Amino acid sequence: AVAAAEAEVTEVLEGVAGVSVAAVNGPSSVVVSGDAEAVGQVAGVFADRGVRVRRLRVSHAFHSHRMDPVLADLADVAGGLAYGAPRVPWAGALTGELVTGPGAGYWARQAREPVRFADAVMALAGQGVSVFVEIGPDGTLSAMGPAALGERDGVFIPVLRPDQPAPAAVIGALAQAYVRGVALHWDAVLPARRPVSLPTYAFARQRFWPEPAGASAGDVTAAGLAAVGHPLLGAAMEPADGAGYVLTGRLSVRSQPWLADHAVGGTVLVPGTAFVEMAVAAGNPAGCGRIQELALEAPLVLSGPVQVQVVVRNADAMGSRAVQVYARPEESAPGGAWTRHASGQLVPPAPPGAGLAGLLTVWPPPGAEPVETSGLYPGLAAAGYGYGPAFRGLRAAWRRGDDVFAEVALPPEQAASAGSFGVHPALLDAALHAAGLAADPAAAGAGSAAAPGEILLPFAWTGVTVHASGASMLRVRLARAAGGTGMSLAAADGSGTLAVSADSLVSRPVPARSLAAAGGSQDSLFAVEWIPVPADAEAEGRWALIGSDEPRLASSGIEVRGYPDLSALLAAAAGGEPVPEVVLARA
Repeated sequence: AVAAAEAEVTEVLEGVAGVSVAAVNGPSSVVVSGDAEAVGQVAGVFADRGVRVRRLRVSHAFHSHRMDPVLADLADVAGGLAYGAPRVPWAGALTGELVTGPGAGYWARQAREPVRFADAVMALAGQGVSVFVEIGPDGTLSAMGPAALGERDGVFIPVLRPDQPAPAAVIGALAQAYVRGVALHWDAVLPARRPVSLPTYAFARQRFWPEPAGASAGDVTAAGLAAVGHPLLGAAMEPADGAGYVLTGRLSVRSQPWLADHAVGGTVLVPGTAFVEMAVAAGNPAGCGRIQELALEAPLVLSGPVQVQVVVRNADAMGSRAVQVYARPEESAPGGAWTRHASGQLVPPAPPGAGLAGLLTVWPPPGAEPVETSGLYPGLAAAGYGYGPAFRGLRAAWRRGDDVFAEVALPPEQAASAGSFGVHPALLDAALHAAGLAADPAAAGAGSAAAPGEILLPFAWTGVTVHASGASMLRVRLARAAGGTGMSLAAADGSGTLAVSADSLVSRPVPARSLAAAGGSQDSLFAVEWIPVPADAEAEGRWALIGSDEPRLASSGIEVRGYPDLSALLAAAAGGEPVPEVVLARA
């Protein structure tokens, strides 16, 4: 798979025998197939140009001359079938046009000639189709569909997903189609369903919710600030005294919906990888884009919108700059207190070491054994890591000794914005999930398991460099860090080009109950709590009953004075009556 246009690929193929275009999946997504050596030669040409190249997991060189020996037999078998015109408009991927009368020759050509998926999608769009439902075992076509559709409006819905139970996946897919206006026979889908009353207003499946504003909405220059254009940081300013500079931003689950998918201990936390991304973005303008060290001092809970400041100080004699990340709830501004969540040092970037160059070019890595990954995210959820779709990026994993290798990718919604980040925080966070697949987590530098009631969170990053920005998928190696403390990370894009590396990441356990407390506002101090009274407690003093005008005698012999309401009791106390030790109120 080559991330290039068909014309560019065809031009390279002109000088190479034994390889041809096998599929055109989008404006810059082409598959080539044929002799292994020739395919490798073509892939090498594009890799040298910096174009993303990925080897596909297939059993045969489909849609190439390697299929020629079976075409005659395939045509004979297909010739024994009867054919008719499609009753539903059908865009065939052989030509990318509507098919009116396929015959035996169509199917023989379909196995040999390129798959024109992008043209077929556009042909359906030309017929007014805007909802595309993928009927298959996964969401491969749905992931490619938006790029093929270009600027046209449309949604791609996979019916099944590998990481979801089939019934839930099917019902979810049908629900997505329904809210896009597709009529469904619900009696066939849910025969035992229980109808519920509709809202009292007209309900016609129209969206009336205001769309969330982007993080960089508005003209910040009108307020005397400089626009940054980063998804997490929207503006920058330089203090008049010349003491460094400050980048500001606003984080919320409405402005950045993918943040809601990072729930730890039942609380939505800004991932530690987001602090790494903000620190690197803040250091780049000053030529200090490498994190020498970054300590995460306090988790940032997103119980509501928060204001963020990344403060970069002036360089010291060694060229290093101090960096701090502060945040406060938006509701507390202005005048609200700021909390420092991270601090560290930024230095000028350095070229990758010789051990990292070319480390992940060959994929999967030689000598590595595949690891089953289906139980990873259910296990993490049971441990308190409630990762949503944006953060469930692990696709495959391998082990070689104590090293863990993994392939991670962003879902289509986040992949579309990956180019705006150095490394998308959800993608880098998913790269760390593979640590849980190590045969011996301690030997791999992943640390030991947290004690009951505790959750491991990233604490200290050292030696972090973003070598190439904008990746939507990564090849990852996790290993024990030099010196034995923490784990090191190296990640490359699909072509094997190094994208990000970290010399060390150390995690530490945090009490799960402290996470919820960290995001509490003043309102969280008020709660209803039942305080039990021991059955053998002696009833002493004076009692009062709210909601009665008549005095009565308790079973213990204590006189209970009645008051019609609380105001009457307060008035009596203000007039000199003794304040009762026990007050009863009717519930």
